[in-house]
Amino acid sequence: MALAREVKSTLIEQFRIHETDCGSSEVQIALLTKRIEDLTEHFRTHAKDHHSRRGLMKLVGQRRRLLDYLNGEDPKRYQRMIKDLNLRK
Repeated sequence: MALAREVKSTLIEQFRIHETDCGSSEVQIALLTKRIEDLTEHFRTHAKDHHSRRGLMKLVGQRRRLLDYLNGEDPKRYQRMIKDLNLRK
């Protein structure tokens, strides 16, 4: 399930660091979070879709690795991402 062009561009606009940024850790984490949310909603109606569930687990792991990297590089940016995306309760 790919993200719609409008959704992707708004996320990039919101989380980019500078004017031409489209691949920083923050942008990648935001895009992965949106895809994870979409897949989670998909599983509310298709509980037995185990093939897509594996893809979801891969996305969650990739996001986790990016968050760990960001935390090691700049903890303030990490905390801002956690707060902006509501990842921790």
